[in-house]
Amino acid sequence: MLDIDTHDRALLSALQADARVSLDNLAHLTGLSPATVQRRVRRLRESGVIKREAAILDADALGWGMSFLILVEMERERLDMLDAFKRRMRAEQQVQQCYYITGDADFALICLARDMNDFERLTQRLFFDDSNIRRFRTSVVMDRTKVSLNIGTENEG
Repeated sequence: MLDIDTHDRALLSALQADARVSLDNLAHLTGLSPATVQRRVRRLRESGVIKREAAILDADALGWGMSFLILVEMERERLDMLDAFKRRMRAEQQVQQCYYITGDADFALICLARDMNDFERLTQRLFFDDSNIRRFRTSVVMDRTKVSLNIGTENEG
């Protein structure tokens, strides 16, 4: 595990808010030199603490006006069948998130669709054609109250 100090935490927090923030702004924020900031950010990337950087798009603006939370129960939990399902979920553009979970369901999915007809086609593709799906339950997202991938960077220790 990489040793993360308060300067690293400040860098990570700023980069989560805006991955395009300049080295000069990061240096000002942390009180470090731009060269030191650059070395630290490179180390955080190379170590895998920063997994990747991405643009966050507006789903509504791109025509993906509906979101769904789907709980999926599998018929059998054989490793090869679970792996096949996971591969299909990773490959499906409309599946935004997929979690293998404990409890009544085996998977929880967050999916997008353009409209209800589009969602029906998605469920046909993902669930009805898979004999290992026992059942799935869908909830329509009424409001995106919070959507985040940010991880707290404050020092807990």
